[in-house]
Amino acid sequence: MLNIRRYSSTQPDFNARLVQLLAFEGAQDAAVDATVAEILEAVRTRGDAAVLEYTRRFDRVETNSMRELELHRERLAAALAGLPGEQRSALEQAAQRVRAYHERQVMQSWTYTEPDGTVLGQQVTPLDRVGLYVPGGKAAYPSSVLMNAIPAKVAGVGELIMVVPTPGGQVNELVLAAAAVCGVDRVFAIGGAQAVGALAYGTEVVPQVDKVVGPGNAYVAAAKRRVFGVVGIDMVAGPSEILVICDGNTAPDWIAMDLFSQAEHDELAQSILLSPDGAFLDAVAASIERLLPEMPRRDVIRASLEGRGALIQVRDLDEAVEVANYIAPEHLELSLDDAGVWAKKIRHAGAIFMGRSTCEALGDYCAGPNHVLPTSRTARFSSPLGVYDFQKRSSLIQVSRAGAAQLGRVAVTLAQGEGLQAHARSAAYRIQD
Repeated sequence: MLNIRRYSSTQPDFNARLVQLLAFEGAQDAAVDATVAEILEAVRTRGDAAVLEYTRRFDRVETNSMRELELHRERLAAALAGLPGEQRSALEQAAQRVRAYHERQVMQSWTYTEPDGTVLGQQVTPLDRVGLYVPGGKAAYPSSVLMNAIPAKVAGVGELIMVVPTPGGQVNELVLAAAAVCGVDRVFAIGGAQAVGALAYGTEVVPQVDKVVGPGNAYVAAAKRRVFGVVGIDMVAGPSEILVICDGNTAPDWIAMDLFSQAEHDELAQSILLSPDGAFLDAVAASIERLLPEMPRRDVIRASLEGRGALIQVRDLDEAVEVANYIAPEHLELSLDDAGVWAKKIRHAGAIFMGRSTCEALGDYCAGPNHVLPTSRTARFSSPLGVYDFQKRSSLIQVSRAGAAQLGRVAVTLAQGEGLQAHARSAAYRIQD
């Protein structure tokens, strides 16, 4: 018998229970952080030699040359050519949809001219070089390649460097094929904190990048935290989350499987269902009990649902929306009639899946929008990964002589008020009487 929490918003201590349910200790383990600090310092100071040393130790790959760990474009193309037809078609269709969606996100430069001839604006430029971390071995995710590489390429990033560990020499052909489809420029068979360090600091063979993106384990996450500031990072993501709001009119088996779809990621993933229909919650609980034994990752799903999952009865759908906005979930399914109307009431969510036919799994692979989303309530202030994460904005300012006379007086007054006399005199020089 699976023991999943059952709450009601009418309980006097519901708010406290909800806070406790959402609590996640994301503090970095001290031992992990210390190990990562040591690895990064070694890579920073010893370059390729350190990366090779850690690759031998952690991935059991014996080589004395970083160049032997580079997988060239011919190797990527061969992986793509060797895929079964249906798998290749699915990969290419997903890539096309992801690309079409992200092409709409490209920011453009703009300027405007004031009456006195002063020109102001914004110049948008892509990053020069980006590093993409992709988990390797058994935990290999070609969808991560698509979701990170395609927006970078659409943004116009000059060079995209991918790192992927190959523990025991185990190469995932689908990941390499995805790199080929996305046009990744260079791929190195390295992983862990040492790969993040190589991207952040550069080595004799691995070029330094401007930003590191992509998912990884606790060591990769700790490394990304530590190199932030030397390079940019996308985010340090927590466990995966799904929140489903259902009016009780969707098949219970569908909702149970949607909850499973996130619970199967790992034991700390969170799956929550909100519904005003108590009988429907009972039906979903029954579906969970019946369907769980047939799931290959049932032990992980059980641990996730019992540890952090919940079935919550709310007074009505308006209250469900209120609770959802507090939770600010990574994935939000609105399994409702008129889901688009309800979506307009959602202020905080990484991605909103509208309607009974729209399961979260479609978003993970092929719907088009990015599946790299804010977790742990950070959707209150963060957004999905997109083209804009690979573009920079520079302000454009060209002040006319007439504009300098007017603005100069304003700047002089404010600079003097701040006690910054060089600022004041610099502006005063430009004032033309």
